[in-house]
Amino acid sequence: MQRIEQILTIKTQEALSSLFNATVETKNISIQKTRKEFDGDFTLVVFPFLRFTKKNPEQTAEILGKWFVENIEDVVGFNVIKGFLNLQLNVDYWRNFLRSAISDENYGRVPECDETVVIEYSSPNTNKPLHLGHIRNNLLGWSVAELLKAVGKKVIKVNLVNDRGIHICKSMLAWLRYGEGETPESSGLKGDHLIGKYYVLFDKKYKAEVAVLVEKGVNKKEAEKEAPLLKEAQIMLKKWETGDKEVRDLWEKLNSWTYQGFEKTYTRLGIDFDKTYYESNTYLLGKSLVNKGLESGVLRRHEDGSVWADLTKDGLDEKLLLRADGTSVYMTQDLGTAVERYEEFNAEKMIYVVGNEQNYHFDVLKLILKKLGYSWSENLYHLSYGMVELPDGKMKSREGTVVDADDLMETMYKTARTTTEALGKIDDFDSKEALNLYNMVSLGALKYFMLKVDPKKKMLFVPDDSIDFNGNTGPFIQYTHARICSLIKKSGIDEGVNIIDPETCIYSPKEKEVDLLRFLYEYPEVVKSAGASYSPAIIANYAYDLAKVFNKFYQEVPILREEDKMASFFRLNLSRFTATVLRSSLALLGIDMPDRM
Repeated sequence: MQRIEQILTIKTQEALSSLFNATVETKNISIQKTRKEFDGDFTLVVFPFLRFTKKNPEQTAEILGKWFVENIEDVVGFNVIKGFLNLQLNVDYWRNFLRSAISDENYGRVPECDETVVIEYSSPNTNKPLHLGHIRNNLLGWSVAELLKAVGKKVIKVNLVNDRGIHICKSMLAWLRYGEGETPESSGLKGDHLIGKYYVLFDKKYKAEVAVLVEKGVNKKEAEKEAPLLKEAQIMLKKWETGDKEVRDLWEKLNSWTYQGFEKTYTRLGIDFDKTYYESNTYLLGKSLVNKGLESGVLRRHEDGSVWADLTKDGLDEKLLLRADGTSVYMTQDLGTAVERYEEFNAEKMIYVVGNEQNYHFDVLKLILKKLGYSWSENLYHLSYGMVELPDGKMKSREGTVVDADDLMETMYKTARTTTEALGKIDDFDSKEALNLYNMVSLGALKYFMLKVDPKKKMLFVPDDSIDFNGNTGPFIQYTHARICSLIKKSGIDEGVNIIDPETCIYSPKEKEVDLLRFLYEYPEVVKSAGASYSPAIIANYAYDLAKVFNKFYQEVPILREEDKMASFFRLNLSRFTATVLRSSLALLGIDMPDRM
């Protein structure tokens, strides 16, 4: 079914041509949803046409309004507010919209095009488990990928594992020094938790060494550089880069434990990737690019042997690319990864989902790639998001004050179970159904709470606030969906049967039904807007508003109790379609919807 905005746009061009002999480009025609305080369905802004009509805004709108009523079957009335022409549609349009949309399995989505987008998210370090910050990153990246698919992009979801570097050597050295052969099996810990334990231990022992040096009169900054543990970790990194077998074997063993732990967390969170890159591979390409930059004069080597990019003329500063001992930094591997991905996928855009503390890093990355001759660097986009904070402040990985992702999901699960049981929502569930519901509600609460906030904004995470069956939460929307499913079940209509029937087309929807239909009609444009702005928050808040609109409709309009069978049947159609749109929208957030609760 053709969208009314398209019809009105074409008809506006016809009207201006017929009435004023004027040709107007589509981009100059603005058709909006009519504001709530005014009567009408859609509003045409007439100000851009005044230079053709040679009349004031009200006169222009009146002339166009009369022409629309006479020439567009779906337009039955209008009113004018200054330069805004508010158009009222025939209820037949909304009835036919429901009939068309409810049978469209891909309502709100468009077919895939040839444009490829690569989106990187997660990017964990193998020296610690995933934490609360990673949860926002993973959920945001995965959801944006789904949004891009919905608006027709071919999406490649990738992960870049930071599996090498000084921070990795710190946890390796601590395990080697103090671990006494401890394994995930012997400790009962997930592999990533075990390695994280030794990363924290390294920091504790390192600070103790620094304190001893300071007590001996060494300047603190100097002590931090000269602490024996740090020097040993630096030596280990150098050995790793030169391929020392003993160090490499240790690295592979400890990393394998971490990967097993990561996979369990990803699976529970519902996160997946099409391809995983490893810094231990991509840094080599990065180093070769640095060498080419040296040869071309784009980069320069300092007297100590370190290699830098001088970006001062571009308003930035100098950026280290290789240390004096020849070891690489994050920027080195990011250069290599970017080139490898572009050559592999020839992507129209490469999106990096990384916190806003790395804004400068990506400005530098794009600029260095441009200087190295890669014109496609302009297609790199940093999806910068705000940090997640807790009521008691920021998290610190080295000090072990992070909120672990696994612990958080388990806490959410227990809270969901307690809340659900207290509200009596599982009284007739068997144990398997109940456990499935607890999991669905807990993850729905977590994902919705994380994604309902605009990505650019910093957010405060309060777990207890996310599980509320009455507020702006995932469980509230899930409950609305379950309510509709219960309604359909009580109606006696088989869930697997399409309940559209030619008789439905005879019924003329009333005002409250049209209000809900208008809201459902917006969904494709909401998806389009969310995809264009990389913001799952737009979808989340639409779903919440839709749930509120439906609940108001449910309370005020009889459905099963309606004596007019045709009206009841139409409202069941409308309710089922609402459930479909709620499922579709929350699926873009990675949230499953229960059929009952």
